[in-house]
Amino acid sequence: MARIVIVTDSNSGITQRQAEEYGVAVLPMPFFIDGECYYEDKNLSQEEFYKKLEQDADISTSQPAPGDVLELWDSLLEEYDEIVHIPMSSGLSGSCEMAMGLAREYGGRVQVVDNQRVSVTQRQSVLDAKELAGRGWSAAQIKEYLEKTKFDSSIYITVDTLKYLKKGGRITPAVAALGTLLRLKPVLQIQGEKLDTYSKARTMKQARQTMKQAIHDDFCGRFHTSPDAREMHIQIAYTGVDQTEALSLKQELEELYPGHDVVVNPLSLSVSCHIGPGALAIACTKKLDV
Repeated sequence: MARIVIVTDSNSGITQRQAEEYGVAVLPMPFFIDGECYYEDKNLSQEEFYKKLEQDADISTSQPAPGDVLELWDSLLEEYDEIVHIPMSSGLSGSCEMAMGLAREYGGRVQVVDNQRVSVTQRQSVLDAKELAGRGWSAAQIKEYLEKTKFDSSIYITVDTLKYLKKGGRITPAVAALGTLLRLKPVLQIQGEKLDTYSKARTMKQARQTMKQAIHDDFCGRFHTSPDAREMHIQIAYTGVDQTEALSLKQELEELYPGHDVVVNPLSLSVSCHIGPGALAIACTKKLDV
């Protein structure tokens, strides 16, 4: 049986400490803050990031340097036979396409997966890949399965402020001004490679209810699973350093879906910088069916 290692990037929300626990490798995503380069969870913590964000620092995201990717792969291939590399969705970053180009030089030993996920759903792909590798699947088989099931997940997210969506050009200044005046809480959705508007709410309580209804509708409609969601993983992501709202939502979801251990994780910083602190997301991912 081939020795396979799973590689991802910090967009998955998997920390370096968790990577050691899971037995996977995580490429830290680079950021430029006021012209200086930082790496997520290496020399940039969640607390430091949000402090700089609140100070209106000039923050821009980037993708891993090709040399950093190659260095990691080469070191891992000294110990392992094959690599399954799961980057952030190609629709949200160029790092996937870059990795695919680099992998052509490895004669099939590196399989780059474009399964169109980010944050907690990308994290679940990593855990699924690890499980399949443990069952003896080859890197190519794991890639094929993850890409075949890439749309078996949803993320719904609401933001506390429109400031960062406006700053990133995702909404116009006029829409941001009107939304702020009316105190609207937009609910956005990520299904596959697109970030789209799903609904609008007047309060965070209404937004939370909208997101809970949205994943319930997905269970019964989009994923054709049972209403009790036993075939699904349920996840929560949040931005900022305060977990209060996220833990409250976790309790609500576990009451709605008894027997589920709802996973709560911070949203990756490369997404957080575009939506700001105080955001809250509910996600669901179909469990392995093989």
